[in-house]
Parts: sequence; C-alpha cells; structure tokens
Amino acid sequence: MEGSRPTGTVSFLFTDIEGSTRLWDEHPAAMRGALAGHDELLREAIAVYRGVVFSTAGDAFSAAFWTPVEAARAALAAQRWLQAEQWPAGVALRVRMGIHVGAANERDGDYFGPELNRAARVMGLAHGEQILVSLAVQQLIRSEDLDGAGLVPLGVHVLRGFAEPEALFQLNGAGLRHDFSALQGGGTGKGNLPSPATSFLGRLQD
Repeated sequence: MEGSRPTGTVSFLFTDIEGSTRLWDEHPAAMRGALAGHDELLREAIAVYRGVVFSTAGDAFSAAFWTPVEAARAALAAQRWLQAEQWPAGVALRVRMGIHVGAANERDGDYFGPELNRAARVMGLAHGEQILVSLAVQQLIRSEDLDGAGLVPLGVHVLRGFAEPEALFQLNGAGLRHDFSALQGGGTGKGNLPSPATSFLGRLQD
C-alpha cells in the first residue's frame, strides 16, 4: 500500500480556511506568505499518516487515507501545528476540518462518489479550528487509542443535498480549542443524540 492511493473504502479529510475571502481582501500581501505556510503544514501532516492530497482549490484541501484513524491523527496533528504557528499580524488562519469514510471510485488520481460530497458537507458545518467527524468515522475510531483524543456528540444535522440527516461528532485533542458555538447552518434533524457524561473515545455506546 505504501506510495499508492487508497481505494475501496476510503477515509476523506476535507479542510478550508474560515473567512479567507475577507483575509485576502484586507491583507493580500500577508496572506500570500501565510497560505504558503498553511499548505506546507497540511501537506506534511497528511503525508506523515499515509494520506494523499488529491485536490486543492484556493485554500481548500481534499485528502484520502487508508483508514479513518490515520485521517483523524492527521487532522489532530495539522490543527496542533496550525494553531501553534506564528501567523502575520491580522491573518491568524483558522482551518475547519471534516472527516468521513465510505466507498469511492478512484480514477486518474481523483476520487468520485457521493461520499466525497458528504465529507465536504461535514466540513462545511465546522468552525475554524474545529474537527468534525461523521457517524461512520466515530464508529470506527471510538475504541482506538488516539493519544487521549476524545469525541463529543453534537447531535443530528441536515447536510445540504442529502435526504437523511447525519450524526456529527467533534474530535477533541489535547491542547486544541474545544469551545465552539453551534454548528454553522445545516439545521438540526429530529432525534438528536443525547450528550453522554463522558467524551472519551470508546465510551460513547451509552
């Protein structure tokens, strides 16, 4: 598998910078340097965990991984590095991230299928510096050791373009920001998940 692209059931990490249009408008020179640093940090975090960047558009990254654990670890590492970076004055970059896993077709270095759209919608509901994961990802990583990282249930949310709502979880890591307001847009579907007494991985079954 080393050096090849994930196929079959693929874990996707989608990212973009919150408020980048305003930052480019107000600080174009500083943003050029900041974006170069952002790209380098993201590519390094993705590569460390065997991920492949298969698409970029502006400040958005789309990466594929063999497993959701690797995608989660890459997201946690990237957020730690990004949040520790000394950005130019006025252009602190806050990156939102979404992770989803599902079947996808790979062709000519790109991926196709509805699971990519779902991953993009999950990311689109996040705030800058927040990592959201779908129910499919939560079910696969909840019993894994992610160096103390935890999952917090955020209820069931409507994803634009999808008939069925999606249960979403926030992936927390040591040293990362945890306090976010309600998810951006999307609305809340019926049957919201109750919040358990603990947010540690492996203890969400209750």
